[in-house]
Amino acid sequence: MGGTLRDYLSGEEIEETTYEEFRQALAKMLVEEFGYPKDSLKAKIDLCFDIDDEEMCRTIDLVVYDKDDLPILMVMFCAGDVGSYEREAVCAGKLFQGGPVPYVVISDSMDAFLLDAISGKTLARGLKAIPSYEELCKITADYKREPLPQEKRTKIERIFYTYTGFLQGTCCSDSCSLPPKK
Repeated sequence: MGGTLRDYLSGEEIEETTYEEFRQALAKMLVEEFGYPKDSLKAKIDLCFDIDDEEMCRTIDLVVYDKDDLPILMVMFCAGDVGSYEREAVCAGKLFQGGPVPYVVISDSMDAFLLDAISGKTLARGLKAIPSYEELCKITADYKREPLPQEKRTKIERIFYTYTGFLQGTCCSDSCSLPPKK
């Protein structure tokens, strides 16, 4: 690590990190195996929220947008047991700007869970659980975005913070590089 790699979506040179390699693999898989147009995907989007009048942000690995530029799926990479990230991912889907986002995928690149961000239910498990872009557009075509009432949003922000607060300033919130070789 410590080098650079070419970003799959933008073609730009970016810092090579462990998390970035997984993010690149997920983006490539969505495009090449599930038919997602490259321009429907945006990488490393900050989800910002307030805790006690202080802005906190958590980077979301990939966000998928429909033809109207509305978020319809979030993809979050997780290190470790995929199932242990379900509640955090559902909170993120509910809080995301332009959302709530109807669906969230959490993946360690070997396994994946498809979650309904509104109900919090796990809809399917395994990489085959990820819908194709065409399927995703069909199942979100009539989705009505209803902003969360402020009181409920504040509660979900607190829950989300408990899951993500420890990531502030770590390699999981930004990038994870090895120290230079001596």
